[in-house]
Amino acid sequence: MEPDDERGRAPQRKGISYSQPLARDAVAQAAYARHAALSSHSLDDEPIASASAHRHDPARSVSCPHQLPPHHHHSRGGESVYLHAASFGGGGAVTLERAVATSEHGGAGGRGALPEFVGAGGGEGIFRVPLRAAMHPGRPPALEVRPHPPRETQVCSFLRTLACEPQLRQLWTGAESGVRVWGLDELFAGSVAGARRGDEETAPFTESVPAPPALCVALDSANKLVWTGHKDGRIRSWRMDLATTPAAAADGGENAPMFKEALSWQAHSRTPVLSMVVTSYGEIWSGTEGGVIKAWPWDVIAKSLSLTPEEKYMASCLVENAYIDLRNYVTVGTMFSLPTTDVKHMLADHCRAKVWSLTSMTFALWDARTRELLKVFGMDGQVESARLEPLVMPEQFIEEEIKVKPTKKEKNQGSVTFLKKSWNALIGAGGAVRRVATKGTFVEDNRRTETVAQAMDGAIWSGCTDGSIIMWDGNGNWLKEFSYHNSSVQCIKALGGKVWVGYASGTVQVMDVEGNPLGGWTGHSCPVIQMAIGGSYIFTLAHHGGIRGWPLTSPGPLDDILRTELAKRELSYTRVENIKMLVGTWNVAQEKASPESLWSWLGTASSDVGLVVVGLQEVEMGAGVLAMAAAKESVGLEGSANGQWWIDNIGKALDEGISFHRVGSRQLAGLLIAAWARTDLKPHIGDVDAAAVPCGFGRAIGNKGGVGLKMRVYDRRICFVNNHFAAHLENVTRRNADFDHIYRTMNFNKSHGSAGFPFSHLLFSSILLHYFTVYDAYNFFAFLLQLLIRLSNCIKQ
Repeated sequence: MEPDDERGRAPQRKGISYSQPLARDAVAQAAYARHAALSSHSLDDEPIASASAHRHDPARSVSCPHQLPPHHHHSRGGESVYLHAASFGGGGAVTLERAVATSEHGGAGGRGALPEFVGAGGGEGIFRVPLRAAMHPGRPPALEVRPHPPRETQVCSFLRTLACEPQLRQLWTGAESGVRVWGLDELFAGSVAGARRGDEETAPFTESVPAPPALCVALDSANKLVWTGHKDGRIRSWRMDLATTPAAAADGGENAPMFKEALSWQAHSRTPVLSMVVTSYGEIWSGTEGGVIKAWPWDVIAKSLSLTPEEKYMASCLVENAYIDLRNYVTVGTMFSLPTTDVKHMLADHCRAKVWSLTSMTFALWDARTRELLKVFGMDGQVESARLEPLVMPEQFIEEEIKVKPTKKEKNQGSVTFLKKSWNALIGAGGAVRRVATKGTFVEDNRRTETVAQAMDGAIWSGCTDGSIIMWDGNGNWLKEFSYHNSSVQCIKALGGKVWVGYASGTVQVMDVEGNPLGGWTGHSCPVIQMAIGGSYIFTLAHHGGIRGWPLTSPGPLDDILRTELAKRELSYTRVENIKMLVGTWNVAQEKASPESLWSWLGTASSDVGLVVVGLQEVEMGAGVLAMAAAKESVGLEGSANGQWWIDNIGKALDEGISFHRVGSRQLAGLLIAAWARTDLKPHIGDVDAAAVPCGFGRAIGNKGGVGLKMRVYDRRICFVNNHFAAHLENVTRRNADFDHIYRTMNFNKSHGSAGFPFSHLLFSSILLHYFTVYDAYNFFAFLLQLLIRLSNCIKQ
């Protein structure tokens, strides 16, 4: 499941305000009355209950950055708690001690458990507890073709495109390493044992031989071929009948049988194939950078496919030299009526035998038979240029060109030629001038075409980055525009009387052919970049590489029936994994701990845990250090020698490299957070991200603030945030404001300090990613704070 697969809502608990001290009996209430009238506490709670007998436990230890005397805290029943300060040993090392008292709740000799803090307002708004249920109540039951794979396993193998062949019931995807194909009849067979990491739960599939990244795909059902355009500028074809779907990964995933391409040729020499389409006449058109569009006649392609495998090189050369540059059809003098920007999308209108080619800002409409450019128009529907005809010049002007002596007529001809070129230049630049004058550059940059599709009624739908959808008729006339989401439209698919739209927020919306919404749901936790229809499902490809199938009848009454029946059988398709975590925090006050202290703090207590997370405060301070840290953050750098010392020595205490492996870390000036996972748990951890939010001077300096780590463990998201807030009782409002600032603005959009986990580049630069914030739905969330300074006033009493 993904992070949005949340489980049932936890029971609501009554919130307790910690802005005022809590009195438990008349004696305590009288003792606190005068103090409460003068000040308020931000993190007070019920006092820790303990028995009169206390014992020392070095394995369960916390820290105190300053030496404080033992303090007796009154509580209900007369129990007391003793907090001993940390003592500083020789050589600047910090020795850590703690006395843990036994509790009446733990029985004879038992250890007292810390009471749970429940802040006021819990369960409301962004503090709501995530849902926990076997089936998500807000969306239809999904067919998991490929569950969300860990990002670290997808380096050089991200899925980019998606297409479905309805007759042979095949689902094709273009990846960074080649092509994959699923048989729709095999999707319910379950995963295959021994699959490679990242595809353990994936339905059986067949993979092609390694190939450069596939950027676009086009189906040719009549000839049972799949055409793919690649980053190296080549076009490759794959035979559908050879791409059968045996048990994938039968020999461990990497030695499974692979299929080879049928034909390939160099379509573009130095640029990638960004878009491709098969026209109504069987021709293959491809678009690339700079507005270049090439076409290959079908008779040449058919002849090349008929050659034997031994003549593969000859077939490739035959097709490669038979291309038609469509710019020659629209050239007038030295000017082109086509835009010179990248051709990102192409669409074949088989109803009218036309071809649409799209850049980010313009549309071009072609005649598929004559390859004639009909018109070029912008997103506002205004025609920028049509097929340009050269100016008619008198015959005498042409005859005068062969004369040696310049005459008055030659001068007139030169004037006409100059006017012609000027007129062409004005026509070519007119559209851009009009756009800048009416809308402005900022609007244009935030309003680009991301996808195009054709509905069953012949209308053309185009989606934009601002969430708007524009409808056109078959002749390129603007019909209407509407918007239901602020998120970028990434893909559109139509079948019958329905149209499905995928957004960058992960939402899948269903509309009718008139653009009226019929329903929608959150399909993925990240952008939906591609969709395909096959069988009785519409398949969605998420940015992280997961593929899900949704019933074509959704939303409908059948969804509730399926959810109910699947919820009854939860135990048959779910499993429970128990993980023990050790989370510790320490204000080290710019000191360095001795190996014995680290071992007593973490080494002895980590023997039976799977995940260790440590948060440190005041690793280093000082104006110069803070200024240097702020300068590093401004250029994307982080870390320091002191921070690395703590990471290395904590790793030694945990036997890093043998028993534990570091999965991620992040430092912001004096704040540091790091996580280690046991060796057998590390393969199940992925998507490690780090983030930091400064709350110091002007919320730009890292002496105060928070650092966080986000990860997925057994396909469940967990988050840890280490914070350092302002001390003293008069800063209650500031602490609460800093907490709210961190909670709302911490974005996990970069991979900082993820040891051994390279961060793959974004698939498409135009995708507006939905960055995860702290208050997104996590299955486990932990805030690491230094609380002793909040008790300073109580200790003085």
